[in-house]
Amino acid sequence: MRLAAGSRLVLATHNAGKLREFADLLGPHRIDVVSAGQLGLPEPEETAPDFLGNARIKAIAAAEATGLAALADDSGFSVAALGGAPGVYSARWAGPSKDFAAAMARVQAEIADNPDRRAWFTCVLCLAQPDGRTASFLGRVEGSIAWPPRGAGGFGYDPVFVPHGQTRSYGEMSAAEKHQGSHRARAVAQFLAACVA
Repeated sequence: MRLAAGSRLVLATHNAGKLREFADLLGPHRIDVVSAGQLGLPEPEETAPDFLGNARIKAIAAAEATGLAALADDSGFSVAALGGAPGVYSARWAGPSKDFAAAMARVQAEIADNPDRRAWFTCVLCLAQPDGRTASFLGRVEGSIAWPPRGAGGFGYDPVFVPHGQTRSYGEMSAAEKHQGSHRARAVAQFLAACVA
């Protein structure tokens, strides 16, 4: 399922932050990225219990609607002290208004005085072709929770996550620094190696 340079790829997201990151990561490879949001596609209901299932739902829906190859990302923030929550429900913890300040505060409140600060980000990408073929790629980064939130960069839970080997949160890093080893960058690297000519 290889894509030639110059191919148009639908990114199955309505999230502006994800679109920016993917444009940065795919731009050097001459892949023309357009988002489902830009095309006015509806957001399919994410009914799967895991990242892979939800990425497949989004990718297949976008490929079928446009007749183009579609790449979907399902990703989330997991906390060891919360049994891996919010995980696949990371966006839902932010509510319909996408209030991630409230979501981060909920994580901190539910951890309470638990000394276990381990956390990780997971990203699963699914590439779907209009003929129904799919391929998937997994990226994960381990780290710990910082509180209070630090930095105004990135999006989502970035200000409370410090990857292993770093002293700054994703929210304190530049986009280029984050792209060097983020969960999404790792999954994209696999996608590029497997699918981009």
